[in-house]
Order: sequence, then structure tokens, then C-alpha cells
Amino acid sequence: MGSKGGSSIMRKPRFLCLHGFRTSGEIMKKQLHKWPKSVIDRLELVFLDAPFPCQGKSDYDGIYDPPYYEWYQYNKEFTEYTNLEKCFEFLEDRMVKLGPFDGLIGFSQGAILSGALLGMQAKGIAFQKVPKIKFVIIIGGAMFKSTKMRENAYSCSLDTLSLHILGEKDFVKHSGTKLTELFKNPVVVHHSKGHTVPRLDDRSLEKVTGFIDTIEHLVMEEDKKNVEETNSTSIRQIMGRL
Repeated sequence: MGSKGGSSIMRKPRFLCLHGFRTSGEIMKKQLHKWPKSVIDRLELVFLDAPFPCQGKSDYDGIYDPPYYEWYQYNKEFTEYTNLEKCFEFLEDRMVKLGPFDGLIGFSQGAILSGALLGMQAKGIAFQKVPKIKFVIIIGGAMFKSTKMRENAYSCSLDTLSLHILGEKDFVKHSGTKLTELFKNPVVVHHSKGHTVPRLDDRSLEKVTGFIDTIEHLVMEEDKKNVEETNSTSIRQIMGRL
């Protein structure tokens, strides 16, 4: 099924969107709207601002209006992190309050968090208060470099359905490629740009559309199953009173 079968979909797949370093939810909304309306309109997108105000100059200053936010801070080697645990606590709290979510969409720092969150949830060491995240779209993603985070986030394979968008000139391309190897059946889209949310050419659009086709179908099937189980439970309860 695809967009032609849209009328049979009970609801849109619901995604929490995690923006890049020193940007904002509003900026990410504008970045994602580079994609065709035919793609964006098939998803319910919730945009979140990171918990910490920008602590330095944003690379997007003069391109997008402030305010700017960051999820956590790091050293020059990207091996030590400040406020990361607070970031995880903040994210879980917002996911509980704003959820449930079917998936995550992350760009840059938000993409790094998205990949790590899935691994930590799968290992049972974090994000246990929220339902399992079933889908992820990682744009310009990478992996944490610290030994602790590698053990916590990347030591098991993931069955989450994933779409990875990698730039040929992106400085995190190697790490982002390694991240795809954690997923059992990753869908990978390559583009010729650097560290950015790219526009979708015909080939990329075909892959992205195919990915959305798949998750729409799974969401519909899951919702249908849940309705049937609820109805069955209600019938048993009614019969038990007779």
C-alpha cells in the first residue's frame, strides 16, 4: 500500500523530531519541509526543543532566527559529554508526556541521540517508561565515541525499522555508516551534500516513500490488532456478567 491507499489508514505514524546542535524544533520543522508535501503530510510530526540554551555561536546564526538550543555539550574530541544524563531524563519525561510515539526523526546531534536511545532501550538500561520505538529516521547521524556509551548504546543489534540519510561530503559519514550496521535491515539513502537535511531527488524520494509505505502498513496492522483485542476483552467482560 502507498499513498493511494491512504484512505484506509487509521492514523498517521507519529514521530518525535529531535533537532541538530544549536538549532531548535522550529528550525528542524523548516529543514524537513524541504521534503515534498506528499511525504511530510503522511506523518504526524512533533517538534521538541532541546533542554539547554545555546552555549556558544550557532552555525545557523543569520540563516535561521534564534533562539537556539543544544541537547548536551562535549569536548573537542567528542569523547566526553556534559549534561547527557540530564538530556536522557528530559527526553524520557517529554516522551511520556507527549507520547506515545511510533518513531523518532533525528538530525545531527538529534540523530546521534536517536540511535543511542534505541540501543539503550533495547538493553533495558534507559527509556523503560515509554513504549518501544518501532521506527527511526536518522539524518546525518553518528555514534557516541566514549567507551561507556558504546557499551550502553551499541552493543546489541536492533530490529527497529530504520531509514538512514547519509551525505557523501558529511564529516560524520564514516560514523553514520557504522551506525547503520547495528540495524538488521537498514534502508540507506545517499546524497551528494554535506552535513545537512537534503532535498530529495527522484531516487531518494522513491526510497523514502517506500519506507513510509512500510511503516504505514505496520501501524495500520498494529492498530487493527489492538482494536480486535480490545473488542474481544470487552465481549468476555460482558459475557462474564451474564
